[in-house]
Amino acid sequence: MPLGNPKTSTGSANINSPVTTPFSLRTIPRDQHTISRKDISPNALRVLYRLRDAGFGAYLVGGAVRDLLVAGRPKDFDVATSATPEEVKHLFRNCRLIGRRFRLAHVVFGREIIEVATFRANSDDGSGDREMENGMLVRDNVYGSIEDDAVRRDFTCNALYYAIEDFSVRDYVGGFEDVQARLMKLIGDPEQRYQEDPVRMLRAVRLAAKLDFEIEAATAAPIPRLAGLLADSAPARLFEEVLKLFLSGHAVASFEGLERYGLLAVLFPETAAALKSNRSGALRRMLIEGLRNTDTRVANDEPVSPAFLFALLLWPAFCRSMILLQKQGLAPEEAQRRAADRVTLHQLTTIALPRRFSLPMQEIWLLQSRFSSRQRKRVIRTLSHPRFRAAFDFLVLRQTASSEHADDIAFWQLTQQQSVHEFDPSADVSLIDEGGEGDAPRRRRRRRRTSSGGVASGE
Repeated sequence: MPLGNPKTSTGSANINSPVTTPFSLRTIPRDQHTISRKDISPNALRVLYRLRDAGFGAYLVGGAVRDLLVAGRPKDFDVATSATPEEVKHLFRNCRLIGRRFRLAHVVFGREIIEVATFRANSDDGSGDREMENGMLVRDNVYGSIEDDAVRRDFTCNALYYAIEDFSVRDYVGGFEDVQARLMKLIGDPEQRYQEDPVRMLRAVRLAAKLDFEIEAATAAPIPRLAGLLADSAPARLFEEVLKLFLSGHAVASFEGLERYGLLAVLFPETAAALKSNRSGALRRMLIEGLRNTDTRVANDEPVSPAFLFALLLWPAFCRSMILLQKQGLAPEEAQRRAADRVTLHQLTTIALPRRFSLPMQEIWLLQSRFSSRQRKRVIRTLSHPRFRAAFDFLVLRQTASSEHADDIAFWQLTQQQSVHEFDPSADVSLIDEGGEGDAPRRRRRRRRTSSGGVASGE
C-alpha cells in the first residue's frame, strides 16, 4: 500500500459524487501501446522514480499520455500521485506549492515545470476542502485513490495513467478505446459536468480541434443550450482560454467549433452579430484567412501577438459599430475612435483583455484610415508609428475581404523599400495625391492651461 492518504474504492463512484460513472481497470501492456520512455521528459521520469522509490503511487497522466498515444509531442508532462502536496515538497527541494482551487506541487527544473497533483476524490466526507458556488466547483482539494482520480477528470482521453514500474497504461473509464477512435467524451453526465465548470465546453472544442477528434454526440448535445453559462466564468480565465484556442496552431478549427456549438456568440457577441449581418461573407473570409495565417506562424515557431489576434477577432464588431455611428451623423474619424472604445469596453465584460493588448489593438484599427493618405508628412508619420508593421499586415489581410485596398498596399510596399529620407511623394504620380484626398481629417492638438496661467500643449 503506497504511503499518503489514498482512499480505497470498490468499483463505482460515490452516489453523492458529481461524477457517477462506474469504472473497471483495464491495463494495456507495453506491447499494445506506442508510448516509449525516450519520448517522455527526463525530468518527469526523475519525479516519477523518486516518488515511487519513496513508496508512493506515481503515474504520468492526462494530456501527455493522450498525446503520446496519438503520436503527438506533449509540451507539458503532468504527474498524479498518492503523495500529498506537502509530501511532494518534502521530497523535492526544487518544489513550490501553488493554487487555491486545486492545490498543486510544481517541481522546477530550470525552464521546465513538472506539475504534480495528488489523487483527488469524488465525494467529501468532511476531511477535505471542497467548495461549490451556484453549482460550480470553486475549490476541490479532497484527496482519494487513483480510481477516484480517474472518474473525476473531464474527458476519458485525459484519464489515462502511464505506470513506470511496468510501462503499462491504466484505463478506468474507457479512454484508451476513445483515443483509438479519436473521440472526445466527457466522464459522467455531460450537463452536470458543464454546470460544474462551463469552461469544459471550450476545452471540448479546443481539444477536438487540436487532436482532430470528433466530440461524442452525448457530450456535444448540451453545449448550445448551456453555452450561456460561460458568461458566469471569470473574464481573466476566459482570456487565457481564448489564447489557448487560437494560439496553439489550430485556430481555424477552433473558430469553426465555436461557431458550430453556439459558443462564439457568448465569447464574442458583437463579432458574431456582425458576421451574421454581413451577407457577402467578406468579414468571415478575412477572419478565417487571418486565423489560417496564425496557424502557419505557430507551425513555423514564429511569434503571434495577442493584440493582432484580438484586432482580427473583433474587427467585424468594430466595422459594424463604426458604420452605425456614422449613420448617426458622426464624422468618420470620431466614429472610428468611438467604435474602438465601445467595442473594447463591451468585450471586457466577457473577456479580460489587458490594456497592453487592447491599446495596440485599437492602434491597428485606427491606422487603417491613414493608409489612403499620400501627403509626405503624413506618410512619414505613419511609417514611424510603432504599430505600423502590424497595421500594414492587417491592411494586407483586408484584401481578402475586398480588392479595393490593392493600390494602398502597392503604395506602402513601395515606401517601405525606401528610407524616410529617400521618400519622394512625387516618385509615382499614379499613386500619390499631394492634397491627401481620402485621408481622415487631422486631429488638432488640444491645449491645456498650466497652473500658472500659461498655456502648455497637450500630448
